[in-house]
Amino acid sequence: MNRFDGKVALVTGASRGIGEAIARRLAAEGAFVVGAARTAQALETVVGGLRAAGGKASALALDLADPGSIEAGVKALLAEHGQIDVLVNNAGVTEDNLMMRMSKDSWDRVLATNLTGVFLLTQAVVKAMLKKRYGRIVNVTSVVGLMGNAGQANYAASKAGLVGLTKSVARELGSRNITCNAVAPGFIATAMTDKMTDAAREALTGQIPPDGFDGVGLAGPLEPDFADGGTAGIRLVPGLELGDAPRPWYGLRSRTFDRHGAFDLMVGQSHPVRGTTLGVTS
Repeated sequence: MNRFDGKVALVTGASRGIGEAIARRLAAEGAFVVGAARTAQALETVVGGLRAAGGKASALALDLADPGSIEAGVKALLAEHGQIDVLVNNAGVTEDNLMMRMSKDSWDRVLATNLTGVFLLTQAVVKAMLKKRYGRIVNVTSVVGLMGNAGQANYAASKAGLVGLTKSVARELGSRNITCNAVAPGFIATAMTDKMTDAAREALTGQIPPDGFDGVGLAGPLEPDFADGGTAGIRLVPGLELGDAPRPWYGLRSRTFDRHGAFDLMVGQSHPVRGTTLGVTS
């Protein structure tokens, strides 16, 4: 029996990059994966690949910047499946510029997708989780939200806000058997990071350690407060080497998402992961 047999997992930003890798891993573990994204053609390709590999999956057109799209998408998903057991808030956008040159529209667009959209989607999905008294929410934030980055004031603020949202949701819903945690990747070369300005990219990649990483998987045991569901503080998880599509999430899963299901023993934690490159194969 696979770990996620009988579970329905909604993964946003599933048409490429980290979201695609997460969707592949969950499908391989038995979940029915509902991949959500704005780019319908790319999403259909990913979903087709999941099915071809023996997984169960469907595509959902979803724009996190549009509250109406969120409401309609969740309603359609529940009408088809009747449940949402796992929510992975992975989708995000960037519009980089120096703070002095950044327009309010650029600020608003990034916050609308990366933070407000996550709030609205989580709010809608949690209603179904409460009825089952079960849910696993994973927010993909960023180390930029923890340390900042020149030229990314809007993105950093949105990801920092996501950490606070994660901890607050965890405290509200933990007693209902609904956990909420975050993973904070470092620089990972994806289609989104390709849009970063040279200055922002150099500032971030310059912080990747020169001695490489600890190999696929995470080094070291979980700290005790992670294991007993503690909610205090943020812990640095050692480096991670990312290869083909399934491996990035495999590296994370041994210490985070898949531990006894999906963050079953952790509540309100944010896990920074030092970055590298992500090559997603077809």
